[in-house]
Amino acid sequence: MTKYKIQKFPKSRIATLDICEIGKRKHHVTGLIELDISKSREKIRQYNRNSSTKISFTAWIINVICSTISKYETPSSYLKGKNKLIIFDDINVSIIVEKDINGQKVPIPLIIEKANEISIEAISIQINNAKNKQLTNNDIVLQKKADRLERIYYMLPGFLRRSVWKYILRHPKLAFSKIGNVAVTSIGMMGQIKGWFIPISIHPICFGLGSIIKKPIIIDDKIEIREMLNMSILIDHDVIDGAIMARFINELTKNIENGMNLGVC
Repeated sequence: MTKYKIQKFPKSRIATLDICEIGKRKHHVTGLIELDISKSREKIRQYNRNSSTKISFTAWIINVICSTISKYETPSSYLKGKNKLIIFDDINVSIIVEKDINGQKVPIPLIIEKANEISIEAISIQINNAKNKQLTNNDIVLQKKADRLERIYYMLPGFLRRSVWKYILRHPKLAFSKIGNVAVTSIGMMGQIKGWFIPISIHPICFGLGSIIKKPIIIDDKIEIREMLNMSILIDHDVIDGAIMARFINELTKNIENGMNLGVC
């Protein structure tokens, strides 16, 4: 008989499976875009050479996303009932931080609150602190210590667990307090991937960051080697129309490629 081993399934993965199941039912429209980030990356490198407080590419792109969303508002809004949008003044961004818990790599969500109001440096610090924080198996999906209700959640059958998430999403204020209104996931941080990946999300808008790849691009009829980022965008079509969606993506593209908010670096 073939040898095998049995590995304990992390509890945090149970909630991930439930979120994926609910996320597949969202009316997300997916955009796949390719961004020339050569100028922006150079500005970040210049900043880090001249400053004692370092900033990361992920922190900067979260800052740009929030700045752009603030102008349009609706991309990060929640649908309440059939005819109301709940537009929050704040933008709370959910990102995934991979942690080593008892020898296993476990994705732990981090909520960056009021990301539209804080600096790139502050976002970088929050991400770094989350990476360095020691966690145990008792730390679960919403980044809180497991309490009695959370332990009960993992004991429930699947359809009841998913009912919990359906209830949360039907109440935008509750959803905003628990998961925020924007999701950013970066699989490119895990290794070099040449292409796009399409995440599953329950957020109104979600960004999937791929790897940064050097490739030849034609600029002014000349071939140049540029740093390119593949990014996927999931936008809830229930809360935003196609025309506004296109304008938002177009402006976001320009902001990222031109190094928005890095002019003082």
